Amino acid sequence: MLIFDADDTLWENNVIFERVIDEFLGWMAGPGHDRAGARAVLDGIEAANARTLGYGSKVFLHSLGECVERLRGRAATAEESARIAGWAAAFAGDRVELMPGVAETLAELARRHDLLLLTKGDAEEQRRKVTASGLTRHFRGVHIVAEKDIATYEELVRAYDLVPAATWMIGNSPKSDILPARSAGLNAVFIPHDHTWVLEHEELDPDDAKVLRLPAFGDLLHHF
Repeated sequence: MLIFDADDTLWENNVIFERVIDEFLGWMAGPGHDRAGARAVLDGIEAANARTLGYGSKVFLHSLGECVERLRGRAATAEESARIAGWAAAFAGDRVELMPGVAETLAELARRHDLLLLTKGDAEEQRRKVTASGLTRHFRGVHIVAEKDIATYEELVRAYDLVPAATWMIGNSPKSDILPARSAGLNAVFIPHDHTWVLEHEELDPDDAKVLRLPAFGDLLHHF
């Protein structure tokens, strides 16, 4: 069984957030608030909100509002709130940008193996992206979860009666895709992405022989 992450593994995602953050930081920069300092504040707010509110564009925009209040030392004005709300358009629409090689590689892998899709975040938002991708037909199951932790992978193993040692989790996030999957006894394929969310970064054991590192999605065909 091959289990695939979605955001930033099958299609572009975090780069959209980063574009908004770049605009936001330019807006916030000023006396006493350089871009690096403002970004550090935002990262801290996002980390706290992820634990209590989850993931997705709605939580992200909420975090921007909190960041404005933290940096300004006051409640956001109606004008500031409207500007933040305007960034919601960046996440709307019914299209996603597939990563290079994804469509043809998945089509071939689906002929060779059973595939699952595992993604975390706002359920409605993630369903929209999954549908827009046109990839659903390749997967035996699509799972949208609030968090990708060890228990999530153990539940998949039980639900599909998987053999962990013969199962692979494929993704770009060390924190959500690789480390918890390995802790659950699965193998993993790490495909790094230049724009992986900073909160998904973790160190991987370079000596872990059960983690396959590939530079591109299409390289999966040489191994599976």
